[in-house]
Amino acid sequence: MRTVIFDLDGTLADTSGDLIAAANACFQRLGHGDLLDPLADASTAFRGGRAMLRLGFKRIGIEDEALVDAEFQPFVDCYTQSIDRYTTIYPGAIDAVERLLADGYAVGICTNKPEAQAEILLDRLGVRGYFASLIAADTLPVRKPDPAPYRAAVERAGGVLEQSFLLGDTVTDRDTARASGVPCALVTFGPDGSTVAELEPDALLDHFDQLSKVTRGLIG
Repeated sequence: MRTVIFDLDGTLADTSGDLIAAANACFQRLGHGDLLDPLADASTAFRGGRAMLRLGFKRIGIEDEALVDAEFQPFVDCYTQSIDRYTTIYPGAIDAVERLLADGYAVGICTNKPEAQAEILLDRLGVRGYFASLIAADTLPVRKPDPAPYRAAVERAGGVLEQSFLLGDTVTDRDTARASGVPCALVTFGPDGSTVAELEPDALLDHFDQLSKVTRGLIG
């Protein structure tokens, strides 16, 4: 079966507001106030909790990986508690998924978000039932850009690797697709905008209205 595998953060949903809020809560607890901006630092949010913590501490002259490690679990706990306060599904995403399903495609998710968080978020957003598979950062011993999570996402969705592609938003998604030997499309509506074209994906997606056309062009 032809299959489309989606990244989650920055591709299906804009999760940056809640991620940054959780990182800022860590900084506030340490007496530093808000060190990250929800808009200007959205791109860093999609690169993970440690990336946000490093950036915030660096802004006050602290470069200490041990401190980043110490604050990571408090960040995770805070984020899990308020995982959907600001998060929204990107416009047209679910309509596009429904069209794929109606046309006979399988759909799944491959994310570097922890599995428990991804399950909670998708459930609260009311969209978990659309996706036949969910492979997260800790589902397997390895995570993206290793190809194993992507391949598992395709298999668990009932698909065939050679008739699949990955829709994402970062170099990690591009590298995952290349390692898996499949095409990659990157969205341009995330914080990195059209600059994702520099990563030379097989296709660009400016809006979810274009997903059916992009899908046919990549896997038929």
